[in-house]
Amino acid sequence: MKISVIGTGYVGLVSGACFAQMGNTVTCVDIDEQKIASLKEGHLPIYEPGLEEMVLHNYKAKTLHFTTHAKEAIASSKICFIAVGTPMGEDGSADLQYVLSVAKTIGESMQEYLVIVDKSTVPVGTADKVRQTIQEALDARAVTIEFDIVSNPEFLKEGAAIADFMRPDRVVIGADNQKALDIMHDLYAPFMKTRDRFISMDIKVQR
Repeated sequence: MKISVIGTGYVGLVSGACFAQMGNTVTCVDIDEQKIASLKEGHLPIYEPGLEEMVLHNYKAKTLHFTTHAKEAIASSKICFIAVGTPMGEDGSADLQYVLSVAKTIGESMQEYLVIVDKSTVPVGTADKVRQTIQEALDARAVTIEFDIVSNPEFLKEGAAIADFMRPDRVVIGADNQKALDIMHDLYAPFMKTRDRFISMDIKVQR
């Protein structure tokens, strides 16, 4: 499965490497050109046991790619993960500017049906804002393309993130239709021995 991961921080890099390890073709995207150049040379911005070896192995195997060109990565993906930061604003709430900026880029770039997965730490109601931002970008292009918004929170512990991702206690998915759930289940099936670790919830996205 072709996947794009927008953001190469802790969650984005671990997720991208682990999905690639399971045979998916993953493109990790970041606007920081220096960070992408360093990743291509095998220098990781974070330390997590086992991550460097996994990244290097999959980069050499061409199942893991790094780029600053978000539009190209999104256009060729079936699933796009949003894994950018949500820093705390002055009022203590999550700042969604980076999440919504990515959503706008997705709407400007997607060419066919796409599942958009929010892995960033975001408040309730963010799915509606992401959907609206993507739809506005599609409307500006005067095109009609179906897409689904999915929530997929992470439960990674620093120092054990690879083990947690590869052998999860649970995978929580929030979606509003069966098509998106089926795609997410297919993606995570290799990580789970039993289906009962796949927990789905209706996120009630407004259409």
